[in-house]
Amino acid sequence: MEAIVLAAGYSSRAKAFKMTLPLGQMSVLEQTILKFDGLCSRVIVVAGFQAEIIQEEIAKISSKNAYSFQIKFVYNENFDQGMFTSIQKGCNEIKATSFFITPGDCPLVKKETLQLIADHKGNIVIPSFHYKGGHPIKLLKEVKQKILETDPESNLRVVLNGFEKEYINVDDPGILMDVDTKEDYQRAVQYYHDYFSK
Repeated sequence: MEAIVLAAGYSSRAKAFKMTLPLGQMSVLEQTILKFDGLCSRVIVVAGFQAEIIQEEIAKISSKNAYSFQIKFVYNENFDQGMFTSIQKGCNEIKATSFFITPGDCPLVKKETLQLIADHKGNIVIPSFHYKGGHPIKLLKEVKQKILETDPESNLRVVLNGFEKEYINVDDPGILMDVDTKEDYQRAVQYYHDYFSK
């Protein structure tokens, strides 16, 4: 398996560059990436806005030699046209038959949740907490093909609507928690402290 981590956005609502904000002993981005350790052979990080900061962060993470996967940095020069262009850029790099997609600011997903998603069969597997779908999602290569053939001005939801989706209920509020605003970040820090730092 492989994973695409989307880290190309402007962070405009967070009032700070959210990918490098500290969470525990690491950055938000590293916390997101490390969850794929032991599950994925490669993690593809798609950057756009302030790509050089993401590149530095990836170099820092890679230099630790702490993880079992390779990290590949990809620059999306069309990032200002929306997230779907970053998804397409990531899909261009995918070689595995199945892969995860997650925003880079979803650092609070439990490792067990990823394992459940990885083990579940289906073209599209979406974790759900209290009947609300979250991240990361798992896709098979048939879906990747469709993503790459779709107009860049479209979006992932349109593509996924053409396939049957499998939802799996997980006991993990982290699948719904991202770091979009300053308040989200403060909540994330508190949640991390309560659940991950023991």
